[in-house]
Amino acid sequence: MTPLARLQTALPAFVSHLERERNASTHTVRAYSRDLQQFLDYLEVPSRVAAPIDHLAIRSFLAFLHGQGVSKSTSARKLAALRTFFRYLCREGILDKNPARALLSPKLDRKIPQRLEEADLSQLAEIKDKDSRSLRTRAIIELLYGTGIRCSELTGLDLTELDLGSRLARVLGKGRKERLVPFGRAAQVAIEAYLAVRSIGKNPSPALFTNGRGGRLTDRSVRRDLQGRVRQVALEQRVSPHTLRHAFATHLLQRGADLRSIQELLGHVSLSTTQRYTHVNTRQLLEIYRKSHPRA
Repeated sequence: MTPLARLQTALPAFVSHLERERNASTHTVRAYSRDLQQFLDYLEVPSRVAAPIDHLAIRSFLAFLHGQGVSKSTSARKLAALRTFFRYLCREGILDKNPARALLSPKLDRKIPQRLEEADLSQLAEIKDKDSRSLRTRAIIELLYGTGIRCSELTGLDLTELDLGSRLARVLGKGRKERLVPFGRAAQVAIEAYLAVRSIGKNPSPALFTNGRGGRLTDRSVRRDLQGRVRQVALEQRVSPHTLRHAFATHLLQRGADLRSIQELLGHVSLSTTQRYTHVNTRQLLEIYRKSHPRA
């Protein structure tokens, strides 16, 4: 069996591993599957089929992507997919070493997260809701902003993982790591109002957020509902679940929370990742400096 054939055979099992063992989001599974399939298609060229799949083959693939005008961020994601795939193959004994391990990711331009003010959140959340769908959207906004959880974590929540009395949610994050996240009174009220009209359907789902048929709500539906609410209140900027996650971290930091605590709440392994989720304006930095530095 050629090296390429071995990879092709192992790909379906790897995709299953992402879904079941790593609890990867639907978006990640789809993106990694597409990226890896593109790499395998690239290796289908007759001159590459029987060649060793080493770091040189991966470099050649990255050079090909660059020639196609693929952005740095997309190339970095594709390299991350290859690293994860090859690490899995090493763990399963299919490969002896990870050929992508030594390759450096393209240096990305660090973007400041799109800023969402507290007043914008009030506009989105405090609109008068009249039907079950709008009540569901309000509960989603309040829970995303009130906890900072990811969209995949939100859609993965079951009713049994929510303690409304204590205002705590047990969240299953990346790598199937569980964490407890608190939420506030506003989220509690919004969830209770939504639960009173929540769709059950013929085959009741354990999911907290359900669609009109009673099935588990998807990431795509959450994003569509958010965009509908943005249009409804005529907010100029685009709002996604990730925007609310950024706002959660930024507003906590602005009100005095430390980065380590925010890191725990967000479920980040690295503090440097948490720093990218926060945005502190120049005026606030000057105020902190003047209050804190002995010679300010």
